[in-house]
Amino acid sequence: MKKPIAWVMDTTGFVTEEFKAHPDVYIVPLNIHFGSEEFVDGVDLTNTQLYERIKNASEFPKTSQPSAGKFAELYEKLQEEYECAIAVHPSAKLSGTIASSVAGADMTGFKVYAVDSLALSYGLSGLLERGMELADQGIGAEEIAERLEQETQNFRNYILIGNLSQLYKGGRMSGAQYYLGSLLKVKPIVQLSAEGELVPIDKVRSHKKAVQYLIDHAKADYEKFKIDTFQIMHGNVHEEAENLKQEVLKINPQARVLIGDLSSSLAVHAGEGTLVLMWRKPVQ
Repeated sequence: MKKPIAWVMDTTGFVTEEFKAHPDVYIVPLNIHFGSEEFVDGVDLTNTQLYERIKNASEFPKTSQPSAGKFAELYEKLQEEYECAIAVHPSAKLSGTIASSVAGADMTGFKVYAVDSLALSYGLSGLLERGMELADQGIGAEEIAERLEQETQNFRNYILIGNLSQLYKGGRMSGAQYYLGSLLKVKPIVQLSAEGELVPIDKVRSHKKAVQYLIDHAKADYEKFKIDTFQIMHGNVHEEAENLKQEVLKINPQARVLIGDLSSSLAVHAGEGTLVLMWRKPVQ
């Protein structure tokens, strides 16, 4: 008898130890390219090694999504053991991964409910966790996928970019923006919008004020919605992430606050020193 649901994600999401150990979670890695060298995200290259390579590289690294064939290979195996899969992927506005996933499913005939998280990092992983909670309640795969698509609108995130030069070299910032930002020591704050696009929302003149900006928005939403869970993602600045956690706990001392590294595929663009604070509004 086949199991009901396999859970699929990729390494633009935050890959927790629980996901790695879960027998029904399957993680498809992206690739990172330094010139002619190719590395598998999370397998061949640690984040520390990535940041060191970026500092010394003559050519800026690039990332590439898994191929449709890679997904087809996975789905071919899964259909022998599962009735269907729910695959949660990064925003289609930022990555072609979900298109590869859908194409891979079409190649095999396996039923895959592909969900565009409209997010990255824990915004993606949190949806997968939510889907597993709904499955434990006895809800079917199709309804779970529909609910997850609705719940994407509950995601809130504030991203303090750590390294303007990486954002510029990666094509996410114009030369003029980079020059002015560097000259004025501006700290840009960006956000994944409700449409899944990475958009600038503010510029702050010091790192301290930028961190306070994140805290102030978390406090405002806590007072409105009584948020009880927050996630902090960071680019190789664990101590800063721990300090931010302590500030979040001042807002809600009972809050669950998870800290995690940005995946390598995201660190390529966001840069060392990046801090992200995110949460989801409770489901009504």
